[in-house]
Amino acid sequence: MRHFAVIGAGITGITTAYALRQRGYAVTVIDRQRYAAMETSFANGGQLSASNAEVWNSWATVLKGIKWMLTPDAPLLMNPKPSWHKYSWMAEFLANIPNYRANTVETTRLAIQARKYMFEIAAREGIDFNHEKRGILHIYRDKASYDGAAEVSKLYAAGGLPRRAVTPAEMRALEPTLHGDYYGGFYTESDSTGDIHKFTRGLADAAVRQGVRFVSEASVDMVEHIGTGVRIGWSVAPADENAEPTRETLVADGVVVCAGIGSRDIAAKLGDRVNIYPVKGYSITVMLDDEASQKAAPWVSLLDDKTKIVTSRLGADRFRVAGTAEFNGENRDIRADRIRPLVDWTRKLFPGVSTARVVPWAGLRPMMPSMMPKVDAGKLPGVFYNTGHGHLGWTLSCVTAEMIAEKIAAAMPVETPAGATVHAFPRKAA
Repeated sequence: MRHFAVIGAGITGITTAYALRQRGYAVTVIDRQRYAAMETSFANGGQLSASNAEVWNSWATVLKGIKWMLTPDAPLLMNPKPSWHKYSWMAEFLANIPNYRANTVETTRLAIQARKYMFEIAAREGIDFNHEKRGILHIYRDKASYDGAAEVSKLYAAGGLPRRAVTPAEMRALEPTLHGDYYGGFYTESDSTGDIHKFTRGLADAAVRQGVRFVSEASVDMVEHIGTGVRIGWSVAPADENAEPTRETLVADGVVVCAGIGSRDIAAKLGDRVNIYPVKGYSITVMLDDEASQKAAPWVSLLDDKTKIVTSRLGADRFRVAGTAEFNGENRDIRADRIRPLVDWTRKLFPGVSTARVVPWAGLRPMMPSMMPKVDAGKLPGVFYNTGHGHLGWTLSCVTAEMIAEKIAAAMPVETPAGATVHAFPRKAA
């Protein structure tokens, strides 16, 4: 039986491991956290949103970004500090503007396929992830933005996604708790929401039951191709703080890199260029501790076009509000001036919801310049990538896992016997 290592235990790593195990491969998942889904897959906006498949590569986005640069609470914020990585990424982003239409249509198509796989997996494995099939409502405050959305709807239709225009009265009928004045909206009935953390953890548990091995709290610092496979090395912190850290290595037939923003460095070790840049997003989880707040919070998921804020209802007692895109390198700080607009937005649009208990969070989206995920083989045999999903990792994860598993099955059929060994020894002092 062939053995594959999967680096990363976020949503893409876990779905990839599961897809490979379903095809009969031996699988080891390696992650630096103790549990699955503890980084970018922890507390995102919760939307499974084919209706948010529009890629960002357009001159309209560029112009908005320039306008927002000097506004601290803007939906998109860029640290102007020079960085070769950031500016090279931006150059490639601009070079992909001609692909805006094709990539938007393709992303829509993939998102629709991903739903089918995810719902089948959740049903098969009995995963409860606060799934709400109530659609997603995009709201617009002026005619210009509404007309722009109507054009995007044509691209979604080309990708197979129907969504319908709704009047302000119809918007309030769909979600009676919504306050404010709006020009109109677009409603995608087939979209849904859920808790990414609960789904990923549930699927990780299912993978363990099926024989997938997990190596946790493992900081991968060596990946090398050895001709007949791939050797991966990592350090493990000891339980006893006075003891020496241990070094472990694993030799497998192949590797799938699903390491989020860490994928770029790992790819470089394997001779590949995967130009991922970390784009920070923020969320708050509003704890609906009283009956009044539970009644005043929406069940239909929203996307506010002006503020680029999205929502999802996670059961009776939690309400997720998320947004912003911050280009500031590998920075995980939770900034109060970026959290405050999310709280203020909640108070304004849903004044009956108490924000007395709010849990803030920030995560780094792994963005490719084309806004399309890297789902392909590397230059060397046995090296594969499923990474760079940006703001749609939750939405696309189940289909890209199937795609990369199919590529692996074609290139390296599972029937070929293979083995894997793990070696552990104390790390020598530097």
